[in-house]
Amino acid sequence: MDDLITFSITVFTGFFAITNPISNMTVFLSLTQGADEKTKADINKRANIIAFIIVLVFVLLGKYIFELFNISIPAFKITGGILIFYIGFEMLQSKQSNVKNIKHVNIDENIAVSPLAIPILAGPGTIVTAMNFVSNVQAIHIAIVIAIFGFMSLLTYVTFRLSNLIVKLVGYNVISVIGKIMGLIIAIIGTGMIIEGIKISFHLITT
Repeated sequence: MDDLITFSITVFTGFFAITNPISNMTVFLSLTQGADEKTKADINKRANIIAFIIVLVFVLLGKYIFELFNISIPAFKITGGILIFYIGFEMLQSKQSNVKNIKHVNIDENIAVSPLAIPILAGPGTIVTAMNFVSNVQAIHIAIVIAIFGFMSLLTYVTFRLSNLIVKLVGYNVISVIGKIMGLIIAIIGTGMIIEGIKISFHLITT
């Protein structure tokens, strides 16, 4: 039981850092600026549902994707770790990650699919993080990952829904600081994945 609790906390921390609802809230506000409240609500709902479905597919079919493309777990962990570290490093430098760099997007409900669902909410970093959590684990762990990402999608939905109020109360400076903290956590997670991948490659731990 203690192992499952520790795993759940690790998964929640990883997803919270990589999806970063507070930081992505400012992107949502920027993309939907000028839209009426009903349109904002529809975009918010669709984006989070689509993002959840995308991650769910990769979580459930990750093993088969590995087999189809002959991807080894160590290679995945090392490559994924480098990608996640890079995203976190950019956040620490107050840069918006290139995988989330959005410019000149028309305000219509299609932005719920792209760029909001892909790649902002379910981008490479999120998919890599999810697949890392379910690689070489039991069914209960996969269920926990799905449940926690579902909760994160709900949390993101609520955050976007209250975005105007949150920015007014907290301010962009505090949101920027939170973004840097999340960037540090993401970089640490990426480093951990790289170390774990190297250990598996050299048989320093049991796969």
